[in-house]
Amino acid sequence: MNCYLKIISPNKAKNDIDELMERDGFRNLSVHIGSKGKVSVFFSKLFSVIRLPFVLHKDDVLLIQYPFKKYYTALCRIAHMKNASTVTLIHDLGTFRRHKLTADQEIERLSHTDSIIVHNGAMKDWLKEHGCKVRMCELGIFDYLSSSSPLHRHFGHNPRRIVYAGALGLRKNAFLYDLDKCLDGCVLDIFGRGLDENIASKWHNIHYHGYLESDKFIETVDGDWGLVWDGDSIDACSGNWGEYLRINNPHKTSFYICAGLPVIIWNQSAMSKFIVENKLGICVSSLSELSEALNHVSKEEYDEICASVEAFRKKLVDGYFFREAFADACSCMAKRN
Repeated sequence: MNCYLKIISPNKAKNDIDELMERDGFRNLSVHIGSKGKVSVFFSKLFSVIRLPFVLHKDDVLLIQYPFKKYYTALCRIAHMKNASTVTLIHDLGTFRRHKLTADQEIERLSHTDSIIVHNGAMKDWLKEHGCKVRMCELGIFDYLSSSSPLHRHFGHNPRRIVYAGALGLRKNAFLYDLDKCLDGCVLDIFGRGLDENIASKWHNIHYHGYLESDKFIETVDGDWGLVWDGDSIDACSGNWGEYLRINNPHKTSFYICAGLPVIIWNQSAMSKFIVENKLGICVSSLSELSEALNHVSKEEYDEICASVEAFRKKLVDGYFFREAFADACSCMAKRN
């Protein structure tokens, strides 16, 4: 039987996977303790691991959402001790995200699982290059569960409206503070927390709208494009956060698509090929190219992109990509056996 451990988390992507597994009849093997506080979550994880040998059965498949921090290796070992299998779905790699692990440590940890669901081909290649020999399959894009419906998009806004949602502080997204001068014929509507409003007060083409809950954003945001960009520079996604886009599928991409927004993304990002091949948006090498790139998008092209975005939105809110990737992972294990 398919199984999982439901651990309370503020992470939307992890919670969506939990909900999809619950919908699909996976058996939840976790122990729930008290509230959502850190202490309760710690003991919930600990007691879930201690209890696992008594509730996991032979031939079960345990899906582990990674990182699971200090208990990950223990989960894999317990599963194998019970003649069960593990599928690991990667959300973040510690080597990149918080630099808590070296590449060798990450690979050693992941070597304990039977199959891995990676974000994309670039992440698979990075893991292989660093010695990972576990069978891997690709997610493609994160699903995004929501019952909210977006506004209809139409071509012809003047100026064109670009939307950016996320962390607005200098530490993660210093590029925002140099972007105003590049927005010729465009405006950028930004949503989130952490903005330095003293600097922002001098902007002419960037408008701050505060923080919106995700469902409210999906229902009300009025724009033509959603911008996926991180890092220090308008010329490339640089710095630790920006470089991570070379192998990572940012959840923000799914968020924009769920809101009906075509995507603008860095052409060196791991998701750029997926976006272009599926006609979900456009790629640029630098944000200084924004105006020129958008000028080259005709009404027919924009309408085609919007139609593709709507088709993908329906898949994302239904959990299509997780289900496909999990089925692939199980198939890989069956072939190996």
